[in-house]
Amino acid sequence: MLITDVSKNDYDELIQVWENSVQATHEFLSEEDINFLRPLILEQYFDAVTLKCVRNDFGEILGFCGIADGNLEMLFIRPESRGQGIGSTLCRYAITQLGVDKVDVNEQNPKALGFYEHIGFKVVGRSEFDGQGKPFPLLHLELDV
Repeated sequence: MLITDVSKNDYDELIQVWENSVQATHEFLSEEDINFLRPLILEQYFDAVTLKCVRNDFGEILGFCGIADGNLEMLFIRPESRGQGIGSTLCRYAITQLGVDKVDVNEQNPKALGFYEHIGFKVVGRSEFDGQGKPFPLLHLELDV
């Protein structure tokens, strides 16, 4: 599985991967929440992280991650591509090549928590609110070395 860089030309495709992934995995978010987050991610958050992706043979993005200051800020996979090792590959790359040792997970997303625990992260803290101050508790995880 080849991990490649992402350019600004990919942002429209990235935001579609993000939205499809969130709709499939973040049942606790309303359409209003997604509509609130979409422009923030597209216009601010993508530029604030180092982005890497996995593409298929046709160049389509199957999944991507975003890293900043040792924190895995984003990891989103196309719903139809889940379970194929893309998330694990991106996460391990982020750890070994980009120095990731932390990740925050929505408490209402137990599958994501299980995924990160399987990779080797452990819960070290909790916040009542997400980064936008909304009442979506976050679990803070660190790599268990």
